[in-house]
Amino acid sequence: MNFKQQALDYHEFPTPGKLSVTSSKPCDTSTDLALAYSPGVAEPVLAIAENPDNVWRYTNKGNLIAVITDGTAILGLGNLGPLASKPVMEGKAVLFKRFADIDVFDIEVNAPSIESFIETVVNIAPTFGGINLEDIAAPHCFVIEKALRERLDIPVFHDDQHGTAVIICAGLINALHVQGKRLQDARIVLLGAGAAGTASLNLLLAMGADLNKVLVVDKAGVLYKGMPNLAAHHEPFAAETSARTLADAMMGADAFIGVSAARLVTPEMIRSMADRPVVFALANPEPEIHPTLAHSARDDLIMATGRSDYPNQVNNVLGFPFIFRGALDARAKRITQGMQIAAVNALCELAREDVPLEVLNAYGLTSLAFGREYILPKPFDPRLRERVAGAVAAAAKSES
Repeated sequence: MNFKQQALDYHEFPTPGKLSVTSSKPCDTSTDLALAYSPGVAEPVLAIAENPDNVWRYTNKGNLIAVITDGTAILGLGNLGPLASKPVMEGKAVLFKRFADIDVFDIEVNAPSIESFIETVVNIAPTFGGINLEDIAAPHCFVIEKALRERLDIPVFHDDQHGTAVIICAGLINALHVQGKRLQDARIVLLGAGAAGTASLNLLLAMGADLNKVLVVDKAGVLYKGMPNLAAHHEPFAAETSARTLADAMMGADAFIGVSAARLVTPEMIRSMADRPVVFALANPEPEIHPTLAHSARDDLIMATGRSDYPNQVNNVLGFPFIFRGALDARAKRITQGMQIAAVNALCELAREDVPLEVLNAYGLTSLAFGREYILPKPFDPRLRERVAGAVAAAAKSES
């Protein structure tokens, strides 16, 4: 059976979709029924009406996340609409539950405008302990997230921005460390100035990267000061440089981060980079340069992709379940940059520790150690929940 049919069958059988709702309380007797609904349900209703904080005691709000999209940027597939996004949102829900035991309602919104999308989320927000925005195209995603963060008193997190940023930062810091380099000294090229790229760069700068050593490249070329028709959200990243093309930018660079499209980087560009370079080609499913091609151009590089069939996968599942777990545990009203930095540091530290046998068994490996082919923890590492969620919760409490 080919993979396409296997994937379709997985989603169709034995029951369509990947989610179901199960009760967390018994409902087997007449007493159970009376407690679950009428008349017993009136007691928590009255308790919440008297003190809204009681909703955290008597309902699932404190462990319930909404994964919400308008379907305008589904994976690498583009704007296919809210209905087509539902399998992805269900998949996200599965990951939340599997890795952090967080319950999810997936919500696909058919919104004719940014404003209507925002109002929809605001109106349903009382149900949830947090909002995970997903697969929303830039630049609308920036406007939506900002508005919701200002209007809601629960965490709002756009995973395509900040979740990606956390994993990229952790991986890059560790990769540079393996290569004998430091983030603050590194010359960095970022290809792709959309949601993920912008958030990643902002977090890297907050963690010590030098903006004067960064070149950002989009479809029009290198973002430079005085560039015609430069978008307002790109202006802070415009550089004083004579570089105009990606090839120009790559010359002498210590690190490349690609969050763009397939096959935009050539072996010649890789060869022009500094000694011991780091290459993060994260376009999915086809990276900016294939790992085999990159390694054939240089034998001293560290390579990461978004794919699971090569070492050093940059996978958001290392971040968002545990970031939300920590935020919910701390009952945080925001997911702050400080909480994101705490997650980055926890991931960096965990990858440098000895790998437990159960992780090796999960991946069919006999050994694994921090180095050129292991710069980030594996998703099935059971320590992630305690370490990353714990660090996020501690950061949230210290900021409150």
